[in-house]
Amino acid sequence: MAVLCLRWRITGCEYRLAGFRYAVTVISNAAAKRSPPSTTALQQYSPRNPSDISPTWFAFQQFIGGQESLTVEHLWKQDLEKIQDARPSFCRYSATYSPPACADRKLPTPYTRSPQRPPPANKMALRAPNKNLIRFRCFWKTTVIFEVLKNRGWTETNSELDWDFFWSDVGWMYEFFDHIHLADHQRFNHFRNYYELTRKDLLIKNLKRMKKTLERDGQTVEAGKYNFFPQTYALPAEYGLFVEEFKRMSPDPKLTKLPKGAKSLQEVGVWIMKPVGKARGRGIFLFTRLSQISEWKKDHRWKIENPQVENYIVQRYIDNPYLIGGKKFDLRLYVCVLSYAPLKAYVYRSGFARFTIAHFTVKKEDIVNNLVHLTNFSIQKHAPTFKSKTGTKWSLHSLKMHMISKHGEQEVNALFHKIHMLILRSLLAVQNVIIQDKHCFELYGYDILVDDTLKPWILEVNASPSLAADTPVDHELKYGMLDDVLTLVDMEHKLPPQSLTQVGGFDVLIDQTAPPAAKPPQQSHLLGCYNDRLENLKELRKPARQSTA
Repeated sequence: MAVLCLRWRITGCEYRLAGFRYAVTVISNAAAKRSPPSTTALQQYSPRNPSDISPTWFAFQQFIGGQESLTVEHLWKQDLEKIQDARPSFCRYSATYSPPACADRKLPTPYTRSPQRPPPANKMALRAPNKNLIRFRCFWKTTVIFEVLKNRGWTETNSELDWDFFWSDVGWMYEFFDHIHLADHQRFNHFRNYYELTRKDLLIKNLKRMKKTLERDGQTVEAGKYNFFPQTYALPAEYGLFVEEFKRMSPDPKLTKLPKGAKSLQEVGVWIMKPVGKARGRGIFLFTRLSQISEWKKDHRWKIENPQVENYIVQRYIDNPYLIGGKKFDLRLYVCVLSYAPLKAYVYRSGFARFTIAHFTVKKEDIVNNLVHLTNFSIQKHAPTFKSKTGTKWSLHSLKMHMISKHGEQEVNALFHKIHMLILRSLLAVQNVIIQDKHCFELYGYDILVDDTLKPWILEVNASPSLAADTPVDHELKYGMLDDVLTLVDMEHKLPPQSLTQVGGFDVLIDQTAPPAAKPPQQSHLLGCYNDRLENLKELRKPARQSTA
């Protein structure tokens, strides 16, 4: 019998469940040779004695079911998710499995080390950080970020482990991040489970969960403000629910064709299908009939339990977008999160609007024309009338000035305040889910659509927003933004210790590290305003020069 200790951190408090005995199936060497097990089986569990039964244990039974067999793998990957669904304030990603010294060392753990992985980089911790010589690695060597890193005077290194700063793709993190030891000063540009915010289905799941939590806590007014995402279903898991809603909303009982005389998508309703793990508009299409997606259901691989199936979300299409010159657009905004626990995030006051080449129309014959409905640059650049010098973008400042001329300053400021709060609420929705790590920060690209009633809608959040420059204006914006990201991360330790409301072009979105008396007011009106980043950086450097003198 082996004694295990399961430890959870729930809403900032640590609970310990100790003293539970697990009957371990012992397999002889001969049996192992015949059929080697994938993991050691941990069968039924029970309290050691009545004194071990605590309120926490009863809560544990209530969540996972006291009659189920338990394995570490089962507990980590399935039951903790059940606990998260039952109690949204519970942070399943900060739960840890820690067997005591007397436990069998051969018991499986949630994280196993493959022999192909590099060994822990213990030697890195021996090298003291040097703010005058920062060694960086960069996965994207043909983009603006590599240029910014070089121009800051940092030294590039190709070492797999010996670096101070690493701007990587998410693939490297999957391969190595959980299998190396990082020194205190090292920084990395992704959080471990960043996908809770950036994968389309998980984003909606977390927003819905936050809304239900607020409703259960009696905060109905705040819960009602989580209305900035379209009606969404995850496929294939929620295919049945989607079909019911589709039939309820469709005017055609047979669901095979548009009603006679219907020429507009607005007359029948249109849905948009998006793969959850792709970007730049790949795999997205619109449809108005179930027959357009019914072929997927016939595929034997399209089952919930099949891990190889490509998951999609289906959303009610927003068919009344705000138009400028008859063309649809969305907004790309940049948000830098330095910490999730406590939450500290900044939003960049500059951004841009991405326009379509073709004029927007809701005629049924244009439903398959992505040049009408999708604003992604990777799609629009293939249009015959595309001009590489001018592109299809407006600066956020130009867009704001145009809208003020049409609707007045008060209405437009109200719109940008809603966008500001939309971003903040999306981060609060994942704060208890994303794993906090002092080595991590993240730059997100928010895509937001504005409809003709001046209501903002969240489309998606990108963990790896494009850092390539398409035009000189695009290069100027991204260069300044990325340079300010590095200033925020502060590898050189040049920023003052107190909380800052502005760093370069970044304005504080939320800072839970600041004391209550020093918490800055929300700076929502600064989105789209003049970007005085150079003046601000000059002011921030003044105290350092004076103290040096």
